[in-house]
Amino acid sequence: MPVTPTKSNLMAMKKQLELANLGYELLDRKRTLMMREMSRLSENADSARRELSEAFASAYEALQDASMTLGQNDVFRIAMSREVDDSLVILSRSVMGVEIPDVRCGETQMPDYGFSSTNPLLDEAYIRFGRVKLLAARAAAIENSVSRLEKAIKQSRKRANALKNIVIPGLEESVKFVTDYLAEKEREEFTTLKVIKSSSNRQ
Repeated sequence: MPVTPTKSNLMAMKKQLELANLGYELLDRKRTLMMREMSRLSENADSARRELSEAFASAYEALQDASMTLGQNDVFRIAMSREVDDSLVILSRSVMGVEIPDVRCGETQMPDYGFSSTNPLLDEAYIRFGRVKLLAARAAAIENSVSRLEKAIKQSRKRANALKNIVIPGLEESVKFVTDYLAEKEREEFTTLKVIKSSSNRQ
């Protein structure tokens, strides 16, 4: 849309250009901080996946040992008779305006099954799967956080590029056009006044 070359429009466009440059700087800074946080979380994600994999293998091994001594049916019956674990709490925290999950998981409680018909191998499996629960919650929270930050970084980069490559150059071009137009108009008016004054003096 053509810009009407007036002083008021020039002042408005200069203000818009100033805000656009500020917006670009803020977006660039925000993107840098989010990338730093995502990099830190990505490193944690690798170790969390590794710990979870090792913990699950250990817990499964303990479960197999318990099943061999107690029988799979008894282990399954005991597992199904347990109360539902509802200790998982999902909160959130903000990283540069991006809400990422903060998962809290209660520590594994003492077994609530009877000890008369079980053995220490089942207790060990119970403890190890409790650790799996904690690590799985942590790994899921980190993975989700990385995913959300990655999406926010892409959006931020897209907006920053739009400002840098489209909005700011467009405003700069409009400011230059109006500035040049007003300067030329001022020169013409000045020349016209000189001619009029010169004519008046000759008369």
